[in-house]
Amino acid sequence: MSDSIIPAVPHQGERLLLPLTAEDFGPEFRVVARGGVRRGIRLERAFWVTLKQMAESRKCTIGMLVDEIAHAEQGNLTSAIRVACMRGMADENLSLRKLASIRTITAILVACPSPAFALSSSKKILTFNAPFQQLVKRQLPTAPNDDARHDLKLALDLNVADIFARLEANGETPVNTGFVIGVGERRYRGQLNVVRAPVAEPELLMAFVFNG
Repeated sequence: MSDSIIPAVPHQGERLLLPLTAEDFGPEFRVVARGGVRRGIRLERAFWVTLKQMAESRKCTIGMLVDEIAHAEQGNLTSAIRVACMRGMADENLSLRKLASIRTITAILVACPSPAFALSSSKKILTFNAPFQQLVKRQLPTAPNDDARHDLKLALDLNVADIFARLEANGETPVNTGFVIGVGERRYRGQLNVVRAPVAEPELLMAFVFNG
């Protein structure tokens, strides 16, 4: 089982960046004060937005950030602010990517006392917890040492694409669906509460059995 997320290769013509607008590029002049020092700064609006987000996440003011940058920079202050914004967002993105991994999903499932598993868009079970393994062994007994995923077939009452669409439309409210798992000629039917897994790529679902 890999803990890394392999980025998908974009299709030809697929947008790689968020759409940029003239408003993002438009320069905006502001006066920033800190400790009795006032600095007039002209920056593109996108950088002011980033500075505000950085200040909110650090529970400080934009003036405090600019003052810290001003004491560290060796040349042009506006250039230093742009670099600080880029580095700050890159560091935050790296931290989020470390959290958004199969390892995190596995940890969430392990902490869950009920049977649960992570499901890919192709209905492949990628990881699961001990209660789910016990459910499979109890309801679908096979050889004593068989893995819970060995020859396991899964069917959902709802299409996976429909589940993603409902989660998107309903503000991530869990989606309920019936499911059937089977090994050989044996079958077990139950109910799942399904939520989107907190990863960017690939799209994953976390499914929690509530009548197993």
